[in-house]
Amino acid sequence: MEPLLLDPGTLWPAILRQTEHALRCGALRPIDTTQALIEEGGVRFIVRQVSSLARKEEARQTSKAKAAGDHSAFNPFLPYDPDLFVADLSDTHVALLNKFNVIDHHLLIVTRSFKSQEALLDLADFAALVACMAEFDSVGFYNGGAEAGASQPHKHLQMVPLPLDASGAPLPIESVLAHARMEGSTGTIPALDFRHAFAHLDLGPSGSPHAAQTVFDCYCALLKAVGLQAIEVNGELLQSAPYNLLVARRWMLLVPRSAEYVEGVSVNALGFVGSLFVRNAAQMQVIQTLGPMTLLQRAAVPCV
Repeated sequence: MEPLLLDPGTLWPAILRQTEHALRCGALRPIDTTQALIEEGGVRFIVRQVSSLARKEEARQTSKAKAAGDHSAFNPFLPYDPDLFVADLSDTHVALLNKFNVIDHHLLIVTRSFKSQEALLDLADFAALVACMAEFDSVGFYNGGAEAGASQPHKHLQMVPLPLDASGAPLPIESVLAHARMEGSTGTIPALDFRHAFAHLDLGPSGSPHAAQTVFDCYCALLKAVGLQAIEVNGELLQSAPYNLLVARRWMLLVPRSAEYVEGVSVNALGFVGSLFVRNAAQMQVIQTLGPMTLLQRAAVPCV
């Protein structure tokens, strides 16, 4: 594993400094939202109605179409916008601001060279993620493939600061995690009626030299628990199916996916911690009618 380049205590100041710069020069384009709370199954879901998400979606579809050709020519991470650069994390990863952020200080952890977003995560990915998560209270996540909500084909993890909603718990899903049914190192959450795997973690705020290995081993156990396997394609280990991964300091959750959209509503990893996004009032009505748990069930894979 490559040595870390991030000096402890420097990431959050760098995020604040670069956010101010990127806003001033126009590189950062936050998306305004209004917010509603919808409670179901013991979870108070945060649903943000994104007035200008269509702008991001248009850019995303253009990027997907171009990405079918030359990755280096149409990859927004190669080269990345220097106005969005936050920090060198290691010889393999950099930290960037999310250009179209809905949540303030949304960070991308991006591989320096092109790797597929459908590639399995490796120890270097977790070393970069854990180093960042040690710097401030946050949740890390990964959208493993387009069906899991990935908007770019270049491998990148993400993280956002906590709490997600200043008026509630740091993560809405944590209200049901205490009821986990464990079998050895992995388990399931009774309130989540779809295929998933859950594990406890103990990542302190200061991190540890062994934390990345611990989280990587946990990730491998969760993949095994839900039946996801490695498929070798051109020398690269790819996932056998799309999935979302959520990493907090005290736990990890992995959810296989069947579809990105449910009646037009896109669901990414943050949906499975209780944070959903919609483009308009019609999509908000979809969630209110179905219920957010039903939305997640349809986006996930049925229990065996």
